[in-house]
Amino acid sequence: MSQDSQIIANKRENSGTGSSRSLRLEKKIPGIIYGEKKDPIPVVLDEKTLRIKIKDPSFFSKQCEIKFNNEVIKVLPKDLQLHPVKEDILHIDFLRVGENTSVTLAVPVKFINENNCPGIKQGGVLNVVRREVELITLVSKIPESLEANLDGLEIGDSIHISSISLEEGVKPTISDRDFTIATIAPPTVMKVEEEKPVEETEDGAEGAEGAEEKQGSDENKQEGTKEQSSDEKKSEDNEKK
Repeated sequence: MSQDSQIIANKRENSGTGSSRSLRLEKKIPGIIYGEKKDPIPVVLDEKTLRIKIKDPSFFSKQCEIKFNNEVIKVLPKDLQLHPVKEDILHIDFLRVGENTSVTLAVPVKFINENNCPGIKQGGVLNVVRREVELITLVSKIPESLEANLDGLEIGDSIHISSISLEEGVKPTISDRDFTIATIAPPTVMKVEEEKPVEETEDGAEGAEGAEEKQGSDENKQEGTKEQSSDEKKSEDNEKK
């Protein structure tokens, strides 16, 4: 096992809330190693080192080693307790494991060959149903990720757990159905219809024509009234003479 998968720890002599608080003030994190029907071992780890380790998404799904004094113990990180507000690391649990130890854990799904997926090239969308799958597996065979191959998938196709290769001794906790991992969904872009120009109806055209005729009639009437008034004025002038 590489040095990168080792965590240096010291055995913790005191336990309890007060002792744990004192350790955290010194930038140390209390932890415990349990399992394999052996006595639990309280340990203490460097906070900075542990923060670097937990940034790895696969930290809780792969085996590592705890080294303290002259002893090396193979473990699997199981539980991390954080402060509810500050999100400081409060405590960490490690499960002691052997060659035949089986564990249940969630493994992330990795999608490959997206560039070779005709459905996505045609505008389809990868609809991820499960980003991780819970497995029952031997510790020695824990996969870092499950590969879902998108090569050749068309719009409407699905990826099921049966299409993902699993080693012997590795199986999903859901065993009663071939559940879906992801689908290639059709595009969801809605087409915007262009606004059609308002067309004049026959009634509208007739109305416009009627309005024009009425306006012309009114103008003729006004001109006739003016001519009549002019004639009457001339007649009055003649009588005065």
